[in-house]
Amino acid sequence: MEAIICNRSDNASPIFYLVGIPSLPESLFLPVFLIFLLIYLLILVSNTLILLAVVAELSLHKPMYFFLINLSALDILSTTTTVPKMLSLFLLEDHFLSFPVCFLQMYLFHDLSGSEAFILVVMSYDRYVAICRPLHYPVRMTPQTNAALAASAWLTALLLPVPAVVQTSQMAFGPVAHVYHCFCDHLAVVQASCSDTTPQAFMGLCIAMVVSFLPLLLVLLSYVHILASVLHISSHEGRSKAFSTCSSHLLVVSTYYSSIAIAYVSYRADLPLDFHVMGSVVFAILTPVLNPLIYTLRNKDVKAAITKMACPQHPQCSRALNP
Repeated sequence: MEAIICNRSDNASPIFYLVGIPSLPESLFLPVFLIFLLIYLLILVSNTLILLAVVAELSLHKPMYFFLINLSALDILSTTTTVPKMLSLFLLEDHFLSFPVCFLQMYLFHDLSGSEAFILVVMSYDRYVAICRPLHYPVRMTPQTNAALAASAWLTALLLPVPAVVQTSQMAFGPVAHVYHCFCDHLAVVQASCSDTTPQAFMGLCIAMVVSFLPLLLVLLSYVHILASVLHISSHEGRSKAFSTCSSHLLVVSTYYSSIAIAYVSYRADLPLDFHVMGSVVFAILTPVLNPLIYTLRNKDVKAAITKMACPQHPQCSRALNP
């Protein structure tokens, strides 16, 4: 990593130079661009299909699927915050970002990632009420309650990154700050500063704990209650049905927190810089590309709705949704 130089006027805004994947040779830029482009298109198409299917199919107008389209919208927005710049970097070698754009990207990425964590908590609460309090489900999970829960998830995450982003923007940077990353991730920008990075790194860790581990504890708490209720079901068929309603959500939660673990280990472990960058990139794109695949492959209702959209005149499509 290059030495950081801070010999600029206080009135001059720094420009951020995204290094990308440091050891990646230029001969591999085009293949990497094509891989990221394919992943991005898959994310856009698959999540848009879920959005359209849930909105168009009246049988999917249920709380679980309302929260699912929130998740799909977040996946589209979060990847659109980061991936287009990555594509531009690898195809056009466009490494530069202005000060406002870099910090806007940082804020949006962490805001949308936090919203996803809280939406997963809301989805686990929905499964908890459906399985542990089935008679109360229509009363508790009304459209107004669902909208309030989703709005709370989005708005809470809007506020959490603000202190870290504002304080990082007040750090000292050189005229051209080299960010060893493919986008303006908080810790990567902090490490590009000439200031003492310890307070900001600690604040980033604290916010990450709130955004990641507090939601995880709430999800685990919901599933402890769900497991206890399921074990009290006498029939094997009833237990299997209860577990099947949670399987897609559990897989999505596992994917989300696995990608966080990869990003965390890549930063904290004594690994080459390339692993640090790729850990965050995996976090940025892994869950958005896997979430729609999980819900279309494991959820027969969503799969049937998408099939019906693809071939509306085919009788088998209608039978799939209305057996």
